[in-house]
Amino acid sequence: MYKNVYFIGIGGIGMSAIARYWKFKGLNVSGYDKTPSELTAQLQAEGIDVHYEDNIDFVPKDIENTLVVYTPAIPADMSELVYVQKRGYSVLKRSRVLGEIAKGQACLAVAGTHGKTTTSTLTAHIFQDSGAGCSAFLGGISKNYGTNLLTSHNPVVVAEADEFDRSFLQLFPKIAVITAMDADHLDIYGDLETYQQAFRDFAAQVSDTLIIKKGLPISEKDTKAKILTYSYNDPEADFHVENAHPDSLGYFIYDLKYPGGIIRDVKVGVPGWVNAENSIAAAAICLSYGLAPDKVRLSIGKFQGVQRRLDIHLHTEKLSYIDDYAHHPAELASAISSMRDIFPGRKLTAIFQPHLFTRTRDFAADFAGALSKVDKLILLDIYPAREEPIPGVTSEIIFDKVTAPEKVLIRKEELMDYLEKEPLDVLVTFGAGNVDRFIEPITEMLKKRI
Repeated sequence: MYKNVYFIGIGGIGMSAIARYWKFKGLNVSGYDKTPSELTAQLQAEGIDVHYEDNIDFVPKDIENTLVVYTPAIPADMSELVYVQKRGYSVLKRSRVLGEIAKGQACLAVAGTHGKTTTSTLTAHIFQDSGAGCSAFLGGISKNYGTNLLTSHNPVVVAEADEFDRSFLQLFPKIAVITAMDADHLDIYGDLETYQQAFRDFAAQVSDTLIIKKGLPISEKDTKAKILTYSYNDPEADFHVENAHPDSLGYFIYDLKYPGGIIRDVKVGVPGWVNAENSIAAAAICLSYGLAPDKVRLSIGKFQGVQRRLDIHLHTEKLSYIDDYAHHPAELASAISSMRDIFPGRKLTAIFQPHLFTRTRDFAADFAGALSKVDKLILLDIYPAREEPIPGVTSEIIFDKVTAPEKVLIRKEELMDYLEKEPLDVLVTFGAGNVDRFIEPITEMLKKRI
């Protein structure tokens, strides 16, 4: 057993959850990240040492008793990573470590191009709120618990199964959900068929029950697990809703039909039809595991959501502000559609920061199609994350195709000055980059208008 765990890229949402887990287990935890963030500040407040310079002096020198965990987003030539690899440290990718933690426990995993963070967080919340308990490694901060890690002595692990870099193939779930298989991460997979094959490989590792959104290209030959389907609007699915309707604030109420019967009057604790659909998938996992139907119903109603997932920061009749992590065209389309339900008849202004040059290049037309559904688009420059620029790939290749009634292309440095002068009704920020740095200043600015 190791005494020290050192993280290279500790500020990532998945990395920080594992760091917190090992801290909970009593190990010495420390690590590096490129820039300070709210997450790294929280880790430091919890007693975890974090530094922001690439410096081998910070790496624990006790090679035998130190595990080094790194994220594939770290460049291969980063000094600390090269140092630990050459010196003979135990060095593992984040996904491998998560797979090792989940071994010997009942792993309940949620995979899919989108919806997985909300679905896995809601699943973990149902286990926690119902009294069953679970450990959970989440891809977002649960608003119920203020963290991306839950711990429990019940040997159940809820995990978000990330397809990036084929990470989810380190998991061997007892029960799993696949929410979507739309093309993404083509910089890694190359084409849609290869991408979808990775999900079939994941399905082959599920031992008990595989729950898929109805219509996904997975069949009995892909897995030894029992396949069940779910859908928001297809009555042929094993788990589906009846009598669904939003209340006046966009919170959905429905009856859930499932193989064991019907659960009446389920009210989803967060608004929007897309969250109603996610709640069906989460309920399907929990019911398949054996949790009591009434406890599932009550817990869904107490769910407060996930930071940056249809996250409402201000909600009045004349001015509302929402933030959302959507960074794929299908996610944008679902979120915009849901917001039309929540805010009927109001003018929707969207700020979008594209994430990755490759994703912008591969899906420019799809992004434009989704963003054309808003009343006004404020488009920012591409957030590069781990990538170098690609010649000819800028936000303009999306902007030129957008047919929204109003649109403007600006740099993020100009955003706050632009918004100061802009009449607003419903405002949303979209993106997986650093657009979240604007949440607080935008909220404060808008509160002064009320």
